[in-house]
Amino acid sequence: MPTHSRAAQPTTVLHLVQPVDGGVARVVTDLVRAQTAEGLRAVVGCPPGGTLGDAARSAGAEVFTWRAGRAPGPALPAEVAGARGLLRRVRPDLLHAHSAKAGLAGRLAARGTLPTVFQPHAWSFDAVGGATAALALRWERYGARWADRVLCVSEAERRAGESEGITAHWTVIRNGVDLDHFRPGAADPAQDRAESRAALPLPPSFAAGGPLAVCVGRICPQKGQDILLEAWPEVLATVPTARLALVGDGPDTERLRRTAALSGTSVHFAGAAADIRPWLRAADLVVLPSRWEGMALAPLEAMACGRPVLVSDVSGARESLPPGQGRLCLVPPEDPTALAKALGRLLAEPRLLAELGEQARQHARTDFDVRRTTDAVSGLYHELLGRPRPLNQERISR
Repeated sequence: MPTHSRAAQPTTVLHLVQPVDGGVARVVTDLVRAQTAEGLRAVVGCPPGGTLGDAARSAGAEVFTWRAGRAPGPALPAEVAGARGLLRRVRPDLLHAHSAKAGLAGRLAARGTLPTVFQPHAWSFDAVGGATAALALRWERYGARWADRVLCVSEAERRAGESEGITAHWTVIRNGVDLDHFRPGAADPAQDRAESRAALPLPPSFAAGGPLAVCVGRICPQKGQDILLEAWPEVLATVPTARLALVGDGPDTERLRRTAALSGTSVHFAGAAADIRPWLRAADLVVLPSRWEGMALAPLEAMACGRPVLVSDVSGARESLPPGQGRLCLVPPEDPTALAKALGRLLAEPRLLAELGEQARQHARTDFDVRRTTDAVSGLYHELLGRPRPLNQERISR
């Protein structure tokens, strides 16, 4: 009687993730969607709350609860134990740890016992100061030994790690966006803006038709909305009809509302949005004055929608912009005066904004297709596992 060998089990990847919202959640969701389609078993371990759990399930992942806070603290031993328990339960072939907390707990739990990818999504030591920053850097230097690959989303992020003395096996795979999802809503940008604004719950003070700047991101120190609000009165002195919408929520919201009150009715706090595309399409200019990043997603999404961006010169920013736009669309971080001058100059020139927006759209479609990103990450997995890729798997060559 013939014997039948059991079908090979699919490769299992455990994504250990904290935080569970914002750009990290979108990156992980894109990865698990592509990996599930490829035939991998994608598993996500993350805290409850946020958008990641539901989004990852919808993308085809198995989702398990891993309780962990955003910052290091006395709960770390329990978080490491929880990660170790997930490893025993899931028995992954590869661990992919996303951001500082998951990178800390995941590497301590695994300690090199299986192929491990650590993706910082911006360095932890940039997010803090003083003794905490020194400890974070010391850990990253030590913890690199337990990562078979440190995956950076920009060359600048990799160079920042190297310059701080982190010795690692590096791979750079730039972020990408879903170009079928993020695209202009209409062929004519003016029509696209008008239709998008008409569909949004904008306050009456925004109805006059002046230029609209939009900032999308968690309202927190990293994203720099406080710097933007400090710059805004000077922008109004140059372009009195300018308006600003802050799309997102976060720990600094109420404090910044009080700051924004000094600028009258020209600033609108839109809150969190399940779909940010209408806000991006409504904008004349999308601005992100971050204090630190790896490579921010919001500017890529805005460019894919055909909107120009103004960003601070942090990791990934120069690599995001179309060639030649750096002199107009890049400002020093934490410099409200430079930010105000750049905003005023751009918002006063609608023809220039239209030209920059079309360049941005073409650049995003050429350089930031998420399929290229997810394909490269899968290639990295197969390299680390020493397994050939399926011959019939589609490649992205554009």
